[in-house]
Amino acid sequence: MPLASASSVLERTAPLYNRVSRFIPAFEWPAYADDIDAILRLKKERNAVILAHNYQTPEIFHCVSDLVGDSLALARMAQDSDADVIVLAGVHFMAETAKLLNPTRMVLISDTNAGCSLAESITAADVRALRLKHPGVPVVTYVNTSAAVKAESDMCCTSGNALAVVESLGVPKVIMIPDEYLAQNIAKQTDVEIITWAGHCEVHERFTPNDVRDMRDAYPGVVVLAHPECPPNVVAESDFAGSTAAMIKYVADNRPQKVVLLTECSMSDNVAVQYPELDFVRPCNLCPHMKRITLGNLRHSLETLTHEVLIDPSVAEPARRAVERMLAVR
Repeated sequence: MPLASASSVLERTAPLYNRVSRFIPAFEWPAYADDIDAILRLKKERNAVILAHNYQTPEIFHCVSDLVGDSLALARMAQDSDADVIVLAGVHFMAETAKLLNPTRMVLISDTNAGCSLAESITAADVRALRLKHPGVPVVTYVNTSAAVKAESDMCCTSGNALAVVESLGVPKVIMIPDEYLAQNIAKQTDVEIITWAGHCEVHERFTPNDVRDMRDAYPGVVVLAHPECPPNVVAESDFAGSTAAMIKYVADNRPQKVVLLTECSMSDNVAVQYPELDFVRPCNLCPHMKRITLGNLRHSLETLTHEVLIDPSVAEPARRAVERMLAVR
């Protein structure tokens, strides 16, 4: 890039750098600035929006994204968007959910290998087998699943509304798939009997009760917030458990001077931007799938309109119904 051009890019992106300067050294910023500047231009040209999950890195979350949040928030935002192109800065099942709710719009994901251990833990055939084993029992499916699995389900849920979804069905027993720990944590909060599936998140399953105790010893007074995909014994050791949106709300409402978020580590960086006065302890469990999304491949995705997410209509229709039933639960 010519020197004058590089200088103008840095000037245009300087306000964005101010947002993330605690996490990106100044000497590294030029390596980010060109892609960020190009992405901002391409979004205008394409009438595109970028939806970013809370686990994206700060330069994506705070510098190029239009809408940010957890999976439930992104599902609702996707439905409300009037953009021609939706780019999902997250994993593949999230892009499929955006496509389900926006069937006439182009939905892109910049790396098709951005998967999810939970989504890969169960298939549509597995759901059909569960129905045969438990006839008449409704299936509640976590959104961290493929469209094919959603299509075999009665209703979807997220970690933020799972309890409300389970209880909205008004039945004594449900099948809740695929996250075993989420289902076990919800079961402790309801009289509904929950049949589980042995799927786990490769990030959250690594946390242990000893981790929590060690952090309390190392950082006296730390407030521990756990994601409900963590094992139940980890949730029991924590001060609060909730979805990523619920964690953020807890921080906003309570302003704990020292806090640890037991979830994917980029989220702490993103929340810390909003609350620089708080001390975030960072146990760094990375999601390898979320980290496949980069500024470079987001730029390439907008330049070339790849990779488009397409869903077979015979799958999309029942999967959409399951998601829409979820969205109707408040």
